[in-house]
Amino acid sequence: MTEHSFYMERAIQLARRGTGFTNPNPLVGAVIVKDHRIIGEGWHARYGDLHAERNALKHCIEDPAGADIYVTLEPCCHHGKQPPCTEALVESGIRRVYIGSRDPNPLVSGKGVAFLREHGIEVFPDFLREKCDQLNPIFFRYITTKMPYTILKYAMTADGKIACAGGASKWVTGEAARNHVQQTRKRVAAICVGIGTVLADDPMLTCRCENPSQPVRVVLDTRLRIPMESKLVQTAGEVPVIVFCHDPDKEKKAALEQKGVTVLEAELLHQTDLESLLARYENLPVPKEHLHGRHISLRNCLEQLGQRGLDSILIEGGASIHAAALQEGCCDLVQVYVAPKLFGGDGLSPIGGMGITTPDQAVLLSAPTVTRLGQDLLLEYTRKESC
Repeated sequence: MTEHSFYMERAIQLARRGTGFTNPNPLVGAVIVKDHRIIGEGWHARYGDLHAERNALKHCIEDPAGADIYVTLEPCCHHGKQPPCTEALVESGIRRVYIGSRDPNPLVSGKGVAFLREHGIEVFPDFLREKCDQLNPIFFRYITTKMPYTILKYAMTADGKIACAGGASKWVTGEAARNHVQQTRKRVAAICVGIGTVLADDPMLTCRCENPSQPVRVVLDTRLRIPMESKLVQTAGEVPVIVFCHDPDKEKKAALEQKGVTVLEAELLHQTDLESLLARYENLPVPKEHLHGRHISLRNCLEQLGQRGLDSILIEGGASIHAAALQEGCCDLVQVYVAPKLFGGDGLSPIGGMGITTPDQAVLLSAPTVTRLGQDLLLEYTRKESC
């Protein structure tokens, strides 16, 4: 590892400390080096706080004039919650700037680099860019589309079952895998389930990490069936709950809102989409009547969440909502936790019926990233097409 790589790797480590606290801003770390010594470090610790560059300058142990700075993302050059970092770098006398990721934000993209060069600072963009880019898939997705980065997660046995025939599913995976799920919950702005999961399990959907920033809890509930006595409703005043429905009962809606639940109306799945799904089911031996019912559009729900500033969402529902995410193309990352267990053919599958009749209709995923978690494996796939 070169000296330059060492400093950028350190900046990446610092950036990760902001995980779960900076949304919808990116994770950014910065390291200031003078005479081959680190004289200042910083990261974006929380939304609204100092950006990484200004944080590093604030914590310098000596004058940074003539020093180099390694920063994981192109410095901002516009006024937001904080003033431009480019101005701070110029005023500090920094001599060279090593930049990892390019900022796709139209307010910054390329302008930060240009500003620094115009003021006599040497700039080295794209330094360890691939590693730096891995910090911010959520930010890159949201800043360019205003759609939340969507993670579809499930745990299954080695024979592809998420529960036994009777529905029992605790626990498919071991403690290490379950702890990793909590880290993902900490990372995202929202957690989403379908009403079926709420009725069956009455979950809390909170993050159990130490001192987490709790994600917003989201329920897809077309007919507004969520029980008033459910844990989600009873704790809505402590951790936000959003319920999406269509044409709700006014009294039920008012009662939920009185408890602190935000009730939003979502569009129904378009008729053309329903017809397409029905056509794909035509020759399959499965019930079709549920497709004739009223089903809200997951894509429309995500659009509304994006408009509310929620940049990421973890879908932890059952087979039906998993199928909906894939059918509507609303999935950026698929996380599959695989346990060394077998439930047999009468167990429950992780993805509901999608009407796929031939292999060439399959949803295509990337090659997986594989992580061992105790006795379990985590397979992470990106989807080749998303909303």
